[in-house]
Amino acid sequence: MLNWAQNIAYRASGLERPGSVEELSSLVARSERIKVLGSRHSFNRIADTRALHLSLNNLPPCLEIDHERATITISANLAYGEFCESLHKNGFALPNLASLPHISVAGACATATHGSGLRHRNLAAAVMRLDMITADGKAVTLSRGDPEFTLALVGLGALGIVYRITLELEPTYHVRQWVYESLPMAHLDDYFEELMRCAYSVSLFTDWRHDTFTQVWLKERIGDSRLAPGTLARAKSELESLGALPAQKPLHPVMGDPDHCTRQMGEAGPWHDRLPHFRMSFTPSAGSELQSEYLIPLADAPNAIRALNSLHAQISPLILVSEVRTIAADDFKMSPCYQQDRVAIHFTWRQHLGPEGTVLPSGLTPEIERVLHLIEETLDPFDPRPHLGKLFTMTPLRLQSAYRNLPLFREHLKRSDPQGKFRNEFLDHYVIGH
Repeated sequence: MLNWAQNIAYRASGLERPGSVEELSSLVARSERIKVLGSRHSFNRIADTRALHLSLNNLPPCLEIDHERATITISANLAYGEFCESLHKNGFALPNLASLPHISVAGACATATHGSGLRHRNLAAAVMRLDMITADGKAVTLSRGDPEFTLALVGLGALGIVYRITLELEPTYHVRQWVYESLPMAHLDDYFEELMRCAYSVSLFTDWRHDTFTQVWLKERIGDSRLAPGTLARAKSELESLGALPAQKPLHPVMGDPDHCTRQMGEAGPWHDRLPHFRMSFTPSAGSELQSEYLIPLADAPNAIRALNSLHAQISPLILVSEVRTIAADDFKMSPCYQQDRVAIHFTWRQHLGPEGTVLPSGLTPEIERVLHLIEETLDPFDPRPHLGKLFTMTPLRLQSAYRNLPLFREHLKRSDPQGKFRNEFLDHYVIGH
């Protein structure tokens, strides 16, 4: 079995599909090692195992909206795109979404996956409760305020099998988005942070071929009282004064079919059909890509982007597109945005998988491994933290210095799962340290 990008061949000895929570508990209790197989949208071996893989797809489905408490309780394996329309029809919404609606809720939260916007924390911030099976096969519930909650929420799949999740909701809303082209990177210090704050969500795209952001995506929440009147209009005017041009037709970030993207040109629509870049009815890139992402402090973003631009000759032949986004600080111990606003610099790589192509056991190709070494060296002065579901080359020691709560997480993992039931080679190497 392969992952979504087809760069990882899973090595599990078998696959189990329990049909009830009781079956799930019994299976976990009697297994020596076990790992959940989610939407397979990880690009490294974080979800791999040589033991037993577990699918939650046969568990009784759960989708319960509590109108009084403004929450939804769902099966953890659901993708966001599978329930957001139902939320909207019932008058509710989530505050933000990732670029893709195809990813599972449990996997996104476990790896601190995010959208964009300096008022938005990562997607795990919406979680109010986790229902999970622990290493002894017991069903437990962790809720906001519980001492272990901030450790378990971004848990890397290491602390148990999350089978049900409760999310906090807000009233539904509409969003419209505009795209600008060819924003020069010159004078980043003068405009970067102001631009990233000018709308509900902002994304900058570049292919590193020229000193420009090829596209700027601005998403406006209609009736957003938290944004000062005229802020977005002034930002649009500033973009044009800097040389960026409003797009004259819908665009795709990677020169693909714009019909695969959510509606642009200021056409208003429900939050779930505008906050992602891509529509649920299409599979972006059909998996023919690899991904890496590094998160750096907000204040360092202009210098870091300039430093990366010096590698344009090495990056541009291998890249499909890079996206720059912002994420607000949180208090989740293994989040890359722990107690600090961060900027995410994302790389979508070409999969050089011709007849002579080679994929390393890590999931990297040799040429991408080489350029990631350069990128990590270049970003090193800016305290980069890699997204742990994507591709990177950092050593365990360097990763521990980036994720400063990793020793605390490691100790908690040893207490909650002393036999290592939910571990795999990836966790042993990067988290446990052997």
